[in-house]
Amino acid sequence: MGPEHVAAFLVAIRTGEDGGAALTASSAARTVVAVRGFHRFLLLEGTAATDPAHDVRPPATPKRLPKAISVTEVEQLLEAASVGGTPGAIRDRALLELLYGSGSRISEAVGLDVDDLDLGSGLVRLRGKGSKERIVPIGRYAVDAVDAYLVRVRPGLAARGRGTPAVLLNTRGGRLSRQSAWTVLQTAATRAGLAAHVSPHTLRHSFATHLLEGGADVRVVQELLGHASVTTTQIYTKVTADTLREVYAAAHPRALEHRLAEVRAPSR
Repeated sequence: MGPEHVAAFLVAIRTGEDGGAALTASSAARTVVAVRGFHRFLLLEGTAATDPAHDVRPPATPKRLPKAISVTEVEQLLEAASVGGTPGAIRDRALLELLYGSGSRISEAVGLDVDDLDLGSGLVRLRGKGSKERIVPIGRYAVDAVDAYLVRVRPGLAARGRGTPAVLLNTRGGRLSRQSAWTVLQTAATRAGLAAHVSPHTLRHSFATHLLEGGADVRVVQELLGHASVTTTQIYTKVTADTLREVYAAAHPRALEHRLAEVRAPSR
């Protein structure tokens, strides 16, 4: 067996020539990774003299565009989190305001300690992937929500625990977990009628998309999100470009004429 056989196998599973259903790029990529792993194992065990799959690369999978909700939907979500004005609602509002105000991941938000906050300057210190730290600003709404929580709710929660430095606490006084934070988000989304559109990363995606739509430079957004490469951040520019095209097509008079011309053009 040689590389050409593995490559032919990849073509077959992608096109359905093997008699089965044609696989998507992501499914085919997982299959090829498994095949490569199997042949690497045979080579290491001495069962095979060569690795025919070594140079066969999995097919590139399409980048999934982030899903963002509108500013109005963000506001509905935040309002839904604070219904009732209970201590839990005040904490939940602070959590979601932090997520949207800073563009942080849920793990970064629940990982915040009190010393990471500088509400007077409107700044927070986040610890991202690889323990990399970054300082990001948060808006007045987030500052006010976090301040209200720290003054009115956190002392009572902290008294039930063992003196954790965490900003966001659970009902036992310990650090709020990622799972609990996700539940807070999903509960608010359901209450706001947005459950089908909200995932753990929704507010982060919305943060980035809304900044770019507002004219922020992609490199600035990269720094705020903590992306190692601007290429990752540029995924969001595709979302914004699509939105701009839709608005242009719907509103610009010359775009309208172009569409009418297409409709009126005789078929050939």
